[in-house]
Amino acid sequence: MKKNITIIDYGSGNILSAKQSFVKVIKTHSIDADVCISGNPSTIKNSTHIVLPGQGAFETCIAGLKKISGMLEALNSFVIEKKKPFFGICVGMQLLADNSLENGNYKGLGWIKGTIKKLPSKQLKMPHMGWNSIRVLNKNLSINPKETDYYFVHSYYFSCKNKENIIAETNYGIDFPSIINKENIYGFQFHPEKSSYQGLGIIKSFIEL
Repeated sequence: MKKNITIIDYGSGNILSAKQSFVKVIKTHSIDADVCISGNPSTIKNSTHIVLPGQGAFETCIAGLKKISGMLEALNSFVIEKKKPFFGICVGMQLLADNSLENGNYKGLGWIKGTIKKLPSKQLKMPHMGWNSIRVLNKNLSINPKETDYYFVHSYYFSCKNKENIIAETNYGIDFPSIINKENIYGFQFHPEKSSYQGLGIIKSFIEL
């Protein structure tokens, strides 16, 4: 069956880079799939996979989603009711939480229990930016990332309420979740689209779901 992958455009996120990475994987592996960028909720209904990128502040990103009439309803129908594959990147992952404490207290999508908190800086530079390794805690998933370096840019992290939702951890002052999962929902604190061959491998695994 042909895959229809939609990258959500809500005014925040490295959208073109994400699309280019998905297109590269599709071409390299001759996968029967199309990728589009759309901010139209009706496009979601005809999709098999959804990608939610994100960069900047949590408040701005959640407000961007809410501004699009019918977007939250379409996403909830796709992800929660129909349980189709979802791929959140960076702040796109953080939006899955119950709430964020970034510059206030803002409500998230609430798909995976947890709170977005600031990384304790101590003597470390902020944001946490550059290549860092991950430690995989759960290898019994359809997406099996390599335990190698991936590219990060963030100052806040997803504090998961349920440990079973943590697929991989990364250390930067503290151990924080770098990959989270619940059923059909996958979130990545790092940027797979900027993480060389290992990032493309994760994208390939997601497309094949």
